[in-house]
Amino acid sequence: MDIRVTDLVDDLKTGKTTVKTVYAVVAWPPEQANPAELAQLVRDHWKIEALHHVRDTTFAEDASQVRTGNAPRAMATWRNLAIGALRTAGTKNIAAGLRHNARNPHRPLTLLGLR
Repeated sequence: MDIRVTDLVDDLKTGKTTVKTVYAVVAWPPEQANPAELAQLVRDHWKIEALHHVRDTTFAEDASQVRTGNAPRAMATWRNLAIGALRTAGTKNIAAGLRHNARNPHRPLTLLGLR
């Protein structure tokens, strides 16, 4: 079954709103997939994509030279921890939050509740 997802996207820099349409292929027959479940699957997918976008733009993950053994998974875990801790603390801009916490060695410990 094919589905179409239409979304309004606001450009925060220009204030312009555009309509974005994407298409997806679902392996379920129509009688097994109700619209609410499909919408939740799409939202869950984009949450993961948003996390990958932050990891790549803030940490340059795609350019990383770490490729062997468990190191890539470990680095992704550390990056996810940093993003999650900053988001939990209310940080909107992850890059700014990283810079702020890097300036003082006690801040990350306080952020994690370890000090």
